[in-house]
Amino acid sequence: MQKKLSVVVCVYNEEDNVRPLIEQITEALEGFNYEIIYVDDGSTDNTIKNLRAIPHPHLKIIEFRKNYGQSLALMAGIDFASGDYIVTMDGDLQNDPADIPEMLKMIETGDADIIAGIRNKRKDGFILRKLPSLIANWIIRKTSGVKMKDYGCALKIFRAEMAKDLGLYGELHRFIPVLASLEGAKIDQMKVRHHARKFGQSKYGLNRTFKVISDLLLMLFFKKYMQKPMHLFGNLGVALFGVGALINLYLVGLKLAGQDIWGKPLLLLGLMLVIGGIQFITIGIIVEIQMRTYFESQNKRPYQVRRIIEPGREKVEFVKG
Repeated sequence: MQKKLSVVVCVYNEEDNVRPLIEQITEALEGFNYEIIYVDDGSTDNTIKNLRAIPHPHLKIIEFRKNYGQSLALMAGIDFASGDYIVTMDGDLQNDPADIPEMLKMIETGDADIIAGIRNKRKDGFILRKLPSLIANWIIRKTSGVKMKDYGCALKIFRAEMAKDLGLYGELHRFIPVLASLEGAKIDQMKVRHHARKFGQSKYGLNRTFKVISDLLLMLFFKKYMQKPMHLFGNLGVALFGVGALINLYLVGLKLAGQDIWGKPLLLLGLMLVIGGIQFITIGIIVEIQMRTYFESQNKRPYQVRRIIEPGREKVEFVKG
């Protein structure tokens, strides 16, 4: 039996793009077993009206009460998807549905859990779109250790079990490859077509650079210290406490030698470092307890099993972590 494909499209004020994109998806997936899931993220134009006017047998519409952001829209689309494979793409006609069959073939015949698109000959402005994207891609590659050429391409295909375990809270859709790598996913890449926007306005700008930096710090914590937070907070606390203690011992020595140490900036620094060190160590203990509660209360495990191999057969099992 042919496996089912779910195409998830998140839109916000894309009234002129919904019909052409659905027509393109329908043409590209002719002969496939598929569904199209549109998530309207609180649009204020005629996006929902235009979607409801399209008589498509495979179209499912999820309408948010208000604008929650792309990450939660993606989460909702993935949650409601029933396919064995899930495709995500933007609703602005810049991604090309004609690339989906090749991506599907690639994930079916390979060992990857995710096939991520690389926008070939990207049709965006250099200063406001390409340059910030190049900088962000370089920073994410260097800091996360996940080697991707294009983190910003929305066109991706996932094995359903991997997509549903991503946990796309906040604005973490930009870091899907990093989140997936935390779950032990294998990621492959493929060049895809990219088109210039014809209708509507881009929802991205330079202001997203600051969001990327703040979310990147969260990703680094998830990647390196999620399962051992005491190694981050404890090490900082011990370092601060140690430097503060040395300063205070030095000042005690000066006091015993008969010098007046009251009011010295060094005294205040030593006291602040000692107090700060104690606070970091305390935070580390609290976060460590919360991490254990997170896993144990939900019967989760802090690891992923890709395969269980038994004599004579191979069983693939994904363990939620």
